[in-house]
Amino acid sequence: MTIQILYGIVLIAIGALMSGSFAIPFDRVKEWKWENYWLIYSLFGYVIVPFVICLLFAPGFLIALGQVPPRTLGWVFLLGAIYGAANLMFGLSLRYLGIALGYALSLGLMMAIGTLVPPAIDGRLAKLFESESGLILVAGILISLTGIGLSGYAGYLKSRQTESGGGVNREFDLRKGLAAALFVGIAGSACALGIEQGAPIAQACVANGADPLFQDCAVFLVLYGGAFVTTLAWCLYLAWKNRTIRYFFKAGASVSLWMNYLLCAAAGFLWYINYVFFGMGKSRMGEYSFVAWGILMTLTIVFATLWGLYRKEWKNVSRQCYALMWTGLIILLVASFLIGMSSN
Repeated sequence: MTIQILYGIVLIAIGALMSGSFAIPFDRVKEWKWENYWLIYSLFGYVIVPFVICLLFAPGFLIALGQVPPRTLGWVFLLGAIYGAANLMFGLSLRYLGIALGYALSLGLMMAIGTLVPPAIDGRLAKLFESESGLILVAGILISLTGIGLSGYAGYLKSRQTESGGGVNREFDLRKGLAAALFVGIAGSACALGIEQGAPIAQACVANGADPLFQDCAVFLVLYGGAFVTTLAWCLYLAWKNRTIRYFFKAGASVSLWMNYLLCAAAGFLWYINYVFFGMGKSRMGEYSFVAWGILMTLTIVFATLWGLYRKEWKNVSRQCYALMWTGLIILLVASFLIGMSSN
């Protein structure tokens, strides 16, 4: 493994840490319903922060976007809209499967599909399999799926041992949960495809003076612009249906409206900065940069689990459950390095 690839993995790991941490500010949002805080978070994470980052690190992005064929921009925007729908469905997978199992299955599918499909379309996957690197990639993905399975099962056992009544949540529905997770895995991988299909945007940014480390900033702006359109439509519909539109403008006597906005802005900032570091790491992965997606998804599950440990969500579970959790995390760490090595 070269220093450049190792550097790329470290940058992607920092992004995964941000991705696993972005929802923490939501714990302190008061009185708002899901559609309220999710819309404001999305406004910052999908639109405002990406635009500011482009101004700072790719100031020629507007000129670059004008040089890219409209068909490419429209395709990336559409893939972003599909990804936005997947993010909305992700909530249902958590509702029916629980946090640990829903997170593991949804992100696990996104990892596998998002890593393999984009390079299969543009031919890089076939080229990769001409050497032993292809076998390393497959091994890394299979090992990662094993770790994800162990992590998900450990989370399922944790839910059974820690929830009141001695069982899983009352809304647990394996059939509906698996359907939701399958949709998230397929539609969510549109994000990885959009990033790869946005390569002409990245190249135009570099040609207009952007540092190659930040070449994907304009790609993210177009991609997540599409995601915001989907999110905006759904959240406004829910706000109208549930009569919660007023919460955007007026808060209770004991609630700071501006604090809610700031907390949601912080969540959006953390979520998007995840992709800034991902883009920086991806730029260091060489010709087979598509493997960066698998590393991001794998390490995101690791950091999300570590946050659960810090917040004492694994307190009072059995030794078997605890051992499964740690075994899954170690396997995921090994898998992330194998996936990275395949780009060498």
